[in-house]
Amino acid sequence: MTYVRRLVDTQLDELLPILPAIAVEGAKGVGKTATATARAETVFSLDRDTTRTLVGDDPELVTRGGSPTFIDEWQRVPSTWDAVRRAVDDGAPAGRFLLAGSAYPDPKARPHSGAGRIVRLLMRPMALPERRVETPTVSLASLVTGDDVPVEGATSFTTADYAEEIVSSGFPGIRLADPAARGHLLDSYVDRIVDHDIPEAGGVVRRPTSLLHWLTAYAAATATTASYSSLLGAATPGQDQKPTKPTAIVYRDVLERIWVLDPLPAWIPGLGGLKHRGQAPKHHLVDPALAARMVGATMDSLIRGEGPVAARSGGTFLGALFESLALQSVRVLARPLRARISHLRTQGGDHGVDIIVQRPDMRIVAIEVKLSTIVRPADVKHLNWLAGQLPDTVVNKVLINTGPLAYRHKDGVAVVPLALLGP
Repeated sequence: MTYVRRLVDTQLDELLPILPAIAVEGAKGVGKTATATARAETVFSLDRDTTRTLVGDDPELVTRGGSPTFIDEWQRVPSTWDAVRRAVDDGAPAGRFLLAGSAYPDPKARPHSGAGRIVRLLMRPMALPERRVETPTVSLASLVTGDDVPVEGATSFTTADYAEEIVSSGFPGIRLADPAARGHLLDSYVDRIVDHDIPEAGGVVRRPTSLLHWLTAYAAATATTASYSSLLGAATPGQDQKPTKPTAIVYRDVLERIWVLDPLPAWIPGLGGLKHRGQAPKHHLVDPALAARMVGATMDSLIRGEGPVAARSGGTFLGALFESLALQSVRVLARPLRARISHLRTQGGDHGVDIIVQRPDMRIVAIEVKLSTIVRPADVKHLNWLAGQLPDTVVNKVLINTGPLAYRHKDGVAVVPLALLGP
């Protein structure tokens, strides 16, 4: 099968000629192996028993291959990380090593951090531009520069198309499968998390049903800042074996460690920034298709407006998943820009902005996400409020929606259909 170039390839093009070792990390199934293998001369696949045994007996074996050498699932033999680190210390040339991992190893066996030797790149599921469903006409990079760039373009993408993209998944292997098989593959993905991935990362699942209840609660709360205790009650009514708070914290930590949870942190402004900000992260799974599957949502049910309403003040579950899909794309697009992604919510919830894209110089692009084809005053209210509070910080205001046209609103907000947002 022909390799389909991903946005992370642009970063690898820039970094491989100047760095000796790069670790591509992320949840299982995001495409790390295909991306690294396409560049490698030598491959050590540590998910294969024979290779794992050979390398386990002699970790330095990974330093004797041709360049670039790719070590896949390095966490299966954590000593390979230290072997690469030592090779870098000994003067390994640029482009010598690629590593891929889908979990941090058991903390008891965790190697040296590799700081200053091995650069980490996080890879996520396919952003909408990578799926090639539409030709983007609006560049996030241009919006982040703060220039008054043209915002234009048209798309025939509809709300139903976005719903289909949500349930089709951004995991390449699932997305390319027969549509009738995708649900089964997502179920298998969740089963593997419980049976294999968490134990591999050093977690212990004593009550799998309890973990699944917790994960379902988290999925139901997509794009909210709801407390864990309130989510459990809303997602598992009538269940008498709900996880305790300490157990839920353990689940959260290990699921973040294997990148299944992908929470969006609260924004921390620079000096002189806003006061009375909320501190809670927004809940997101690594792929909105997982969230939809966990709660039993289908494309048709989402379009009908059905789905969990736990902890959501208005709106639909499709709206929450659309926001998660938009965030997935923004995170992938913003990575080469060295931008940090977060959200803003004031204490009491009077004001909130769905996505904050922060440049290295602390200036920001403020983004609201709406499942709507038209622009209402309420849709841009919080963007204009934030620009008024921090006029020297906000370089662009953006409304991502499901409409047919990209354009500048009369108050300067860039209205961008998600399908038209690209690098």
